[in-house]
Amino acid sequence: MCGIVGLFLKDSALERELGALLAGMLGTMRDRGPDSAGFAVYGAAAPGAIKLTVRGPRDCDFAALVRRLEAGRTPLPHVVYDTHLVLTVRSADEAAIRAEVAAMSELTVIGSGRRMAIFKEVGRPDKVAERFGLDGMAGSHAIGHTRMATESAVTTDGAHPFTTGPDQCLVHNGSLSNHNALRRELIRHGLSFQTENDTEVAAGYMSWRMREGASLEQTLNASLTALDGFYTFVVGTETGFGVLRDPIACKPAVMAETDRWVAFGTEYRALVDLPGIDIARVWEPTPAKAYLWELR
Repeated sequence: MCGIVGLFLKDSALERELGALLAGMLGTMRDRGPDSAGFAVYGAAAPGAIKLTVRGPRDCDFAALVRRLEAGRTPLPHVVYDTHLVLTVRSADEAAIRAEVAAMSELTVIGSGRRMAIFKEVGRPDKVAERFGLDGMAGSHAIGHTRMATESAVTTDGAHPFTTGPDQCLVHNGSLSNHNALRRELIRHGLSFQTENDTEVAAGYMSWRMREGASLEQTLNASLTALDGFYTFVVGTETGFGVLRDPIACKPAVMAETDRWVAFGTEYRALVDLPGIDIARVWEPTPAKAYLWELR
């Protein structure tokens, strides 16, 4: 099962509505994945700074954590979203702050980037979106996932999106058969993984390829050979949005596009409340074809 949604805005006038639109799409897919949910939002960047998304326990004292991290440093702009804290840190301080957070066993850095923030938790997708205030978030593009844990435990660690590089994240509907072998190869290339989820391996593969200089399009095309299994991917980068289905394409997928936005949904019903859907071009993504959009 599982459900995937994605929204890429061409019209900047819609950016304040991004979160509300995605929340509606995510909630519509809740019966495809009622166990956990997550989403990544690409918002405004701060010059010379990195956003770190830190996940903690429900009772985490984030105010005390920020005071501790600010000791000897300039103030750290931050926002608390339920069990997540988004910190804006100077690029020069990122490594040191990551090390301090890593020393606290109850905390995990689950995403980083100039523009990207990631949120994920166990629970019904509409409730997860409500907990994090998704409908109030703004940005240029976002992707989301609703998970039905058919082969593993229901945990926050197993929730999508997965990220293994700055401003790069991926959601996935399907299953990879060669993820363990590929994981070992990627570890030899210096990547690290936090879970046993096959989707994190797919995210790692794409981060590695782009780190080596490949474009998102080249990376998606290369994954058709490197990744064995059945899958639909929706990928986000700092400036882009991509979709790819495997050559067999047994997982459902539908896309729609107007002059204001591009949207992806596992099912068409995830798209029906988008503004202008009645005049959108609607199609099923072609198997083994990479679809990409970049910010102008």
